[in-house]
Amino acid sequence: MVVLALLWGSAFLWVDLALAGGMTPPLIATLRSALGAVVLLLLAGLARQRLPRDLATWGRVTVAALWCNAVPFLLIAVGQRTVDSGTAGVVNATTPLWSLLLGLVLGMERRPHPLRLTGLLVGFAGTVVLLAPWRQPVDIGLGAIALLGAAISYAVAFTYMARHLTGTGSGPLALSAAQLLAATGLSIPLLLVDGLPASPPSVTATGWAAVVALGVLSTGLTFYLNFRLIGDVGATTTASVGYLLPVVSVSLGAVVLSEVVDVRVVLGMVVVLVGVALTRRHAPPRAESAPRQATPSAGTAPGAPPSRPGGGVEPGR
Repeated sequence: MVVLALLWGSAFLWVDLALAGGMTPPLIATLRSALGAVVLLLLAGLARQRLPRDLATWGRVTVAALWCNAVPFLLIAVGQRTVDSGTAGVVNATTPLWSLLLGLVLGMERRPHPLRLTGLLVGFAGTVVLLAPWRQPVDIGLGAIALLGAAISYAVAFTYMARHLTGTGSGPLALSAAQLLAATGLSIPLLLVDGLPASPPSVTATGWAAVVALGVLSTGLTFYLNFRLIGDVGATTTASVGYLLPVVSVSLGAVVLSEVVDVRVVLGMVVVLVGVALTRRHAPPRAESAPRQATPSAGTAPGAPPSRPGGGVEPGR
């Protein structure tokens, strides 16, 4: 669980280093999906799991890849152009709040317990404290909106995958590999629009190393560890990893990137996590059994935290 939290929570650090190394957000999103897909294809091959063979499943996988990978991967990189990696990790942790809100709007959450509604309000209050929109320059405000958009995109993906990507017959590693392959295909056209650096040499060795770590470690390998952990201890216990991700992102940002961690950031993080914890109160019990077919997520979800604090298995944040 510690290794999983470190690998997934470090995604925001790698994005920051990739941006500083000359990578553009579309290039980061594309390479992250492609490298994660390669890792999962290898692992799926070793597990003798095959990619989906019917067009209907590929269609559903592509929709999931759009909301769970292509869109949030891009928005996270765009947001981190102006927002610290630690703050980005905490904003990412609001995904369960958006999932609950989406469930209420769509009528999927009927008669939620008052504590869950209280958690929703507390969590959003913590987000306001964290971002402090009244004191942010315009460029930072736009970055924060992009990060919130990524969290909302993950919430949409969770809702879709819960309905359309369960019981497909494909193994979880193969299905995740297919999803990241689809995300790669969706991201490639973005390279034509401000996606490639002015010249390849403008990307530093640090930028290349960071994006490789992002795709291989924080996306592909974490999927595998997530599925293994769910099989060993169950989905509910694995979901607790989600509470460590913002702590990891804030800590790595402070130690590696010398980001300022003031009282506002710590208070906002604590309030957000308390709100997320309250939204889990009195939730229907989940079986501690084999993993369901859904990704991530972090940061997700291929890409987001493997398991979101609000419950359920994430794809690839």
